[in-house]
Amino acid sequence: MTRKKVKLAYITNDSARKATYKKRKKGLMKKVSELSTLCGIDACAIIYSPYDSQPEVWPSPLGVQRVLAQFRNMPEMDQSKKMVNQESFLRQRITKANEQLKKQRKENREKEMTQVMFQGLIGKSLNSLNMMDLNDLGWLIDQNLKEIHKRVETLNKEANNSQVVAAAATYGAGPSVEVKISPEQAERQAFEVNIDAMQRQQWLMDWINPQEPMGFGGDEVNNLPFGDANHNALWSSAFFP
Repeated sequence: MTRKKVKLAYITNDSARKATYKKRKKGLMKKVSELSTLCGIDACAIIYSPYDSQPEVWPSPLGVQRVLAQFRNMPEMDQSKKMVNQESFLRQRITKANEQLKKQRKENREKEMTQVMFQGLIGKSLNSLNMMDLNDLGWLIDQNLKEIHKRVETLNKEANNSQVVAAAATYGAGPSVEVKISPEQAERQAFEVNIDAMQRQQWLMDWINPQEPMGFGGDEVNNLPFGDANHNALWSSAFFP
């Protein structure tokens, strides 16, 4: 059975408040004992309440004095390093919450601009965007283009390595023989791979929308605002991986 969530507020009823105190005090003492035993650390607890004439201590008065003496012998900087009061604790929580909020807003903004970018690629007008939206959209497009260029470079390197291995196997080259291909051959191979990928993507888009022109302005496919028209096919892969 799920425990009912307790509202963290002062209990106005005297009998209920006293019963809650006894139950919580017992649980707190048990947790301190478990913490000290399981983790092998020095710990103590001192609880003052209006219901008892003497404070409740754990593990014993001598044990409490020993732990407090160790604490007082520490340098003042070490004593206050992780010490907080209610105000500083709340300030830390507020600062952390603001950082999380800022991070979440940034993620939401990127997702929003990504959706706008994809809608623009299928022909939706961008006239409703303001200057801030356009700046964010331009930044997002630049980041995606950088990722594409990095991926292309990685594929080119992999193609070059594959060509070297294939040439070594064809000519019977041993492990100590390095077979190289010219930069022109590597560039031509990478170009053929990119052209083949773009043709497949373009064929797929034509098959899905045979009567609808692509781009931002109908037939003006070559006037994309963020780069080469050849990127159109590359961006389409985000819709149809």
